[in-house]
Amino acid sequence: MRAGKMHADEPDIDVSLVHRLIAEQSPQWAGLTVEQVDSAGTSNAMYRLGEEMVVRLPRTAGAAGDVEKEHQWLPRLAPLLPAAIPVPLGKGMPAAGYPWHWSVYRWLGGGNPAVGRIAEPGLLAADLAEFVAALHRIDPTDGPASYRSEPLGARDAATRAAIEAVHDIVDTGVAVAAWEAALRAPERNGPAVWIHADLQPGNVLIADGRLSAVIDFGCLGLGDPAVDLIAAWYLLPADARGIFRTALNADDAAWARGRGWALSTALGELSYYRDTNPAMAAIARHVIREVLTDDEQHTAWH
Repeated sequence: MRAGKMHADEPDIDVSLVHRLIAEQSPQWAGLTVEQVDSAGTSNAMYRLGEEMVVRLPRTAGAAGDVEKEHQWLPRLAPLLPAAIPVPLGKGMPAAGYPWHWSVYRWLGGGNPAVGRIAEPGLLAADLAEFVAALHRIDPTDGPASYRSEPLGARDAATRAAIEAVHDIVDTGVAVAAWEAALRAPERNGPAVWIHADLQPGNVLIADGRLSAVIDFGCLGLGDPAVDLIAAWYLLPADARGIFRTALNADDAAWARGRGWALSTALGELSYYRDTNPAMAAIARHVIREVLTDDEQHTAWH
């Protein structure tokens, strides 16, 4: 893979491509500046378009498949949520050698939280819980399945393979024990709800210590609400997780499944991106460390 690419089949994406696409398909914006957004995101390339917009181009066919879903559902969900989410302004067509549909969104201000250095973790925990609770309450009628809609146990083989792949940097014995503890948690009985399913630093924006926006809804869909509990380990320090859990009224089984989702997701990210996306790999290592040192996981479901 050439420098800057994270996937073997990723097309060439750069500033000149964005200029060509905009000039051909949205000439009213052709005179605006285009600047690459510094992001650890793995599914889409982002380019600032002028001061008020951002162009989002999928890096893979899988991510390209999410474009239609985002254009259909994000405008419907946005008015029902307590923090801003991306609302599309336009959808582009394949052209100029780029193979997929792409999107233009309004730029959302704020910055990604620094892993392990949250200024107001209690406030962020409360804000995240408010957002998650509101999302889970939205009518799920006709919603698509989330990218992470499978039972936790369906991830067993892939998670164990990821543990083996990172055996040189992760204590495999401790990781396996934590994973098996999560697998012993009872599955949820109840209808699927709307979940974001990827609440991690690159997909959250904060301003003045408070949650200002949630972005990147590629995993959006219906699933187990416990999947959104991954935010506890991806975004919050240990002493703020209780605020998040209490606000969401997460029982022991849901909390254990959420911990398992966080561990499985981070292990997969570390094994896949360790050489191609240092920022994502660093976040994944942090999450794995947080899960494996979480006192609660040692007693859950033994």
